[in-house]
Amino acid sequence: MVFKRLLGALGVGGPTVDTVLDPAPVRPGGTLTGQVHLAGGKADFEIEHITLELVARVEAEHQGRESEGVVAFDRFTVGGGFRLAEGEQRSVPFSVALPWETPVTELHGQNLGVVLGVRTELPVAGAKDKGDLDQLTVSPLPAQEAVLEALGGLGFGFRSADLEYGRIGGTGQRLPFYQEIELVPAPRYAQQINEIELTFLANPGGMEVVLEADKRGGFLSPGHDALTRFTVSHDGVGQQDWPSIVDGWMRQLAEHRASYGGPAGYGSPMDHGTSAGYGSPLGHGSPSPFGPGDHGHKGEHHDGRRSGPGMGTAVAAGAAGLAAGVVGGMVAGEVVDEVGDFFEGDEEEEEG
Repeated sequence: MVFKRLLGALGVGGPTVDTVLDPAPVRPGGTLTGQVHLAGGKADFEIEHITLELVARVEAEHQGRESEGVVAFDRFTVGGGFRLAEGEQRSVPFSVALPWETPVTELHGQNLGVVLGVRTELPVAGAKDKGDLDQLTVSPLPAQEAVLEALGGLGFGFRSADLEYGRIGGTGQRLPFYQEIELVPAPRYAQQINEIELTFLANPGGMEVVLEADKRGGFLSPGHDALTRFTVSHDGVGQQDWPSIVDGWMRQLAEHRASYGGPAGYGSPMDHGTSAGYGSPLGHGSPSPFGPGDHGHKGEHHDGRRSGPGMGTAVAAGAAGLAAGVVGGMVAGEVVDEVGDFFEGDEEEEEG
């Protein structure tokens, strides 16, 4: 999905920009490549710089209300400092590294409903305007895929996936938001757990796996959330018995009754150093798109959680893992429409 539009700030006769991403999905921490195609207008223009901006549609909860906004989470200058002659055609290749915490948008070719994009900014002769917005497809890291496959094989089903603005305390999280993958519990845990939320926080050395369970209450005790964290390495993924490892995590989570901040589970916590505080400005100086204030922490209970448009419950099993759950658990067409609406809405907003 590529959108070519006139740079509105320059008016009729200005240059146009068309960014085309290479078709292969990229992984978190991997290299995103493509070409920025420029077409000169009816006069010569000085191209100050060409900037790519990674953006995501993110949800936030503030004072009991949910809202959505677009968050920019990285920027790259890939060219500029030249004159684009009248009618000139020029292509600028680029190769940039994605942040390790970039959310996963697809599993085995099935869209998860998470919306990421690459926006091109082309300031020309002092006038700043956005170029086009292109959909970014991100596939899971081997360790992420192994965990998801194990969950599917154990009988857990995919419910939805979204991006939440905020921080998970006690982790090495670096982006201003995190991805939640909501799962239906396997039958063996259905009496104890209503729902499980899974978050991956990858880094160059490995990955934190954060699990939160919405636990059922008993006759005399109310339900509550239990949250714990596990760490894995990127090395030796193919040599691990992931079904046994993940089943052990789930058993511990089902039995765990302390709030987040207690002893870590499988493996040892990674030391990521100091990170920015919750709700702090974005790394490039962009303010929160949701206004000021605290949006909550993952260890807290959230009311009215979103299950995603057009998404139901499915139980995946076998070699395809949760990918079968993605197919069975939501109407694929509705997810495609939702993704398309994000880009089309952006296009209409800029044209307006």
